[in-house]
Amino acid sequence: MNEPDPRRWRLLGLLAVAQFMLILDVTVVAIALPNIETDLQLGRETLTWVVSAYTLMFGGLMLLGGRAADLFGSRRVVLTGLIVFTLASLVTGLANGPEMLLGGRVAQGIGAAMLSPAALSVVTKTFDGDERNKALGIWSAMGGGGSAIGVLLGGLLTAGPGWQWVFYINLPIGLIVFVLLLRMLPADRPGEQQGRLDVPGALLVTAGTGTAIYALINAGDRGWLSAATLGTLAGALVLYGVFAWVQRSVRWPLMDLRILTRRPVAAGTFMLLIATALMISMFFLGSFYLQHFKQYGALRTGLLFLPVAIAAIAGAHLAGQLVGRVGARPIAVIGFVITAVGVAVPAIWEGAAVVVIGMTVGTVGLGAAFVASSTTTFAQIDHREAGLASGILSTFHEFGASLGVAVVSSVAAASLAGTVSTGFSRGFTFAAITAAVAAVLALIVVPVFKPSTGGVHVH
Repeated sequence: MNEPDPRRWRLLGLLAVAQFMLILDVTVVAIALPNIETDLQLGRETLTWVVSAYTLMFGGLMLLGGRAADLFGSRRVVLTGLIVFTLASLVTGLANGPEMLLGGRVAQGIGAAMLSPAALSVVTKTFDGDERNKALGIWSAMGGGGSAIGVLLGGLLTAGPGWQWVFYINLPIGLIVFVLLLRMLPADRPGEQQGRLDVPGALLVTAGTGTAIYALINAGDRGWLSAATLGTLAGALVLYGVFAWVQRSVRWPLMDLRILTRRPVAAGTFMLLIATALMISMFFLGSFYLQHFKQYGALRTGLLFLPVAIAAIAGAHLAGQLVGRVGARPIAVIGFVITAVGVAVPAIWEGAAVVVIGMTVGTVGLGAAFVASSTTTFAQIDHREAGLASGILSTFHEFGASLGVAVVSSVAAASLAGTVSTGFSRGFTFAAITAAVAAVLALIVVPVFKPSTGGVHVH
């Protein structure tokens, strides 16, 4: 047994800061979107892609990034991912039109997909036993904290130096972390890992999800049941089918799809997808409602969002305390019911206070649903498969964000493009119905068992 690295907690701190930037980049943008729209004269579809392009690349290439860390060494992949993400942030901030903006967001997502799984791999290799649980707890807290601080920081930066700083801020942080990691990251021992990267698999799953997002974003204008929408969705299904076929036929598949045939894994990943979709779509709707419709400034909006983001952390903390005693199913069901009730409030009534209160109640439930979903996924996973399960969960998390924003952007199209509030109430109504359906499905699909271990992974 080797002596633990004396610098391991400092290394964890640096990697956690890097992960924090990646998570921050989903919510920090939500507050800046109305200003980006005005400055660059963007349409609703392009604006939705500002969120979806990043989360699509992050999710679609994450398993590939994890595999690359196994094959080429975590150190190399962490440093490459960090520098790609940091430079892409600069490009995105300098954007003077939609092409450069979306190109930058795509590149940011590619950097994030390399950095996040490779950094997590370093953490799991650096720590053992109880220390590893503590380290993973700190890592998970970065996810919740990133969302909360993202909305406040988004408001501060957009109202102050301008929306570009939402991206520019990654430059000094990224470069400092890069220089420090260059000195501190341990050299990788040559892995015994055999095999090669399944690039076709990664491209197919990303293309399938991208096609679905394209169909959902444009459904607001083309119609949900139009030939164009249904045809594009059918195209996405074909791409997913080809992906599944490739996974079965290649020697080194991106993911062993058989893991998804296990009920706990299927139930957990489904719940995470829905919970993330609801969370990000609420942030998206709320940001536009307060800034576009109510004409609030970015800073005021960011401050109003703070209780919403903190509520998610509180819900997750409470669920984390209870899940060992009552099991994941009741927590999932109650979590989604609380979300449905919360989001129904702004669906029925109007007003800034109503929207904030409804979303705050809703995110308490989503925080609990996140814990229930990860606990369910990991309930019967062997430690040798923990990396794969974790990667799949993170992939579904990012895809949930992409799809949620795409759907709600189309449902609320009338309000995002104009000055009426009907689209917002439609968007919140859709979210409330989705949460209620998710609660019923959780009751049916989540297996009944009480997790014996407290290993909860929250992204």
